[in-house]
Amino acid sequence: MATDDSMQPLGPGDRGPAVADVHAALRALTLLPAAGAAEEASLDQAVYDPATELAVRHFQQVRGLTVDGRVGEETYRALSEARWSLGDRLLHHDPVRAMRGDDVTNLQDRLHELGYDAGPVDGVFGPETEVGLRAFQRDYGLTSDGTCGPATLRALRQLGRKVTGGRPQLLRQSASFVESGPHLIRRRIVVDPGHGGTDTGNTVGETTEADLVLDLASRIEGRLAAAGATVYLTRGRDQDPSPAERTAFANDARADLFLSLHTDAHSSEHARGVASYYYGTGSGASSTVGEQFANLVRREVVARTGMLDLGSHPKTWDLLRMSRMPAVRLDVGYLSHPVDRLLLLDARLRSTVASAVLAAVQRLFLPAEADPPTGTFILPAKR
Repeated sequence: MATDDSMQPLGPGDRGPAVADVHAALRALTLLPAAGAAEEASLDQAVYDPATELAVRHFQQVRGLTVDGRVGEETYRALSEARWSLGDRLLHHDPVRAMRGDDVTNLQDRLHELGYDAGPVDGVFGPETEVGLRAFQRDYGLTSDGTCGPATLRALRQLGRKVTGGRPQLLRQSASFVESGPHLIRRRIVVDPGHGGTDTGNTVGETTEADLVLDLASRIEGRLAAAGATVYLTRGRDQDPSPAERTAFANDARADLFLSLHTDAHSSEHARGVASYYYGTGSGASSTVGEQFANLVRREVVARTGMLDLGSHPKTWDLLRMSRMPAVRLDVGYLSHPVDRLLLLDARLRSTVASAVLAAVQRLFLPAEADPPTGTFILPAKR
């Protein structure tokens, strides 16, 4: 399940300046005690010890990252973003290198609380955040330059919360799915089979995650296309796009939904079942429609296959965070569990999962009064 693949992760036993950087970030977050003079003077000897691993695991858990106790690209970036507090620097939209950090998240949160649509609360200062900030500045008699400086910060801190009962941007997104109509014709859906190419993912014997999810993605593509949707796959058999390339593909396609497919594996002989993930911090900021879709698709798969229900969970993985549409990752079973593996090797089971995904997608666009019970919906044949 790890998403920190594009750099060599730091882990127990590693030492050197890179480990010293991790120590400094963890100390700034009060997850490690302050360093002594001798330790500060010997950066080359900094060691990734058990205390470091425990602190990293705690940080990953709180931030909604994969909890593996190692610092790869995504965890390292999250540590860097966590050091910024609102007011530490001028914030503005840079179309070439977007500003990212907890200060941006706090700004987006604050604008939403005041009733301004600043786009997803994702900690990335994009054009939507600039539009929301300019609107706030204009309404409160400030220079509408889209830069969050001292004057704007003072105004933000002086004003009380104006919106209660939900964030307008999230409520509008949820309502727009139902208001756009129940049909799937011309809906753009990106299906992302995980791994690919030389990256086979979890492997047991000759069974690889990459091959299974590609077959599953093709079955889902066929069912959605038959219902009228326009479906794109992020890869073929020989490609292995990075998470950034996969989300960029979905964004460029202006997709309505993004579904990433995986299987899992674990050393525990008891690990089995189906889980889904959506963008969320676990403490407020989340994708409303993403959470709804994650719950729908997981429950439909569980109801139709009898596999164990492992729930839906908020995560801040870039694959979910950087998608401009509701995005969900679905982990269908554990290749390391003999029962799940036998089920996944059955083509009929994979067809059942594809039907479950179709039902979940259709239910997402239905009004509450027309939404059928889980496991019962069958899309009528397209005329």
